[in-house]
Amino acid sequence: MDTQTLFLPFMFPFMQNAFLICLIIAVPTALLSCFLVMKGWALMGDAVSHAVLPGIVLAYIFGAPLLLGAFVVGMLCAVATGFLANNSRVKQDTVMGVVFSGMFALGIVLYVAFETNAHLDHILFGNVLGVGAEDLRLSAAISAVVVAGIVLKWKDLLLHSFDPAQARAAGLPVGLLHYGLLAALSLTVVATLSATGLILAIGLLIAPGAIAFLLVRRFAHMLVVSVLVSLCAMVAGVYLSFFIDSAPAPTIILILTLVFLIALSFRLAAKRRADAQA
Repeated sequence: MDTQTLFLPFMFPFMQNAFLICLIIAVPTALLSCFLVMKGWALMGDAVSHAVLPGIVLAYIFGAPLLLGAFVVGMLCAVATGFLANNSRVKQDTVMGVVFSGMFALGIVLYVAFETNAHLDHILFGNVLGVGAEDLRLSAAISAVVVAGIVLKWKDLLLHSFDPAQARAAGLPVGLLHYGLLAALSLTVVATLSATGLILAIGLLIAPGAIAFLLVRRFAHMLVVSVLVSLCAMVAGVYLSFFIDSAPAPTIILILTLVFLIALSFRLAAKRRADAQA
């Protein structure tokens, strides 16, 4: 393969936009994934990503911005999940499973009941190659807000994730941190809508943090590794999809899954060596 062919994907405007949107959303999703993994909130990311579908449909029906509807409904779902878990005997993971499946089903029913110009496959699976200038600006603005918040408060969020009681005893605003993290999660899901869609967004919100957790022991290093893994996987996924004629978003998730399996293999091999030396 000659040099011109290797650089061919970078010569098309739609591919340039695809690479750019991936670079924009890779950082906030990777940073959030570390907190979701450490806090055990993997299902929360799944719940929010599925629950925003009725918000999108309702926003379309009433002529409101689609992403505004997605954010509002995503936050309502997250808050409702926490309220139900705290005020009933049902565990949080069970509540999340019921809430997100019900909201997703409601979104499908509304989508079928009301005729819209929105393509369901683009909402569910994203449309990386159809990203426009408005999508780039909106995702960049959301990503900047989320990343700035995490960078400024990552130590407080870390303590809250590990031990909320200790965070409260230390005088930290636990409620603000809790709902701030939920807001960041909802905003990030909204930012990824145009690129990966609802279903595949969960992969970006879990896999980078899980991979970093397997590779490093310090949380600060985990944040850096997760961002690097996410950036490399997203750029590689878009680049590879151009040559194998596949959809970019699933290709990205497959690469992240492969990297996770490799990291897990190394971790298990290291554990066996340590056990053998002991």
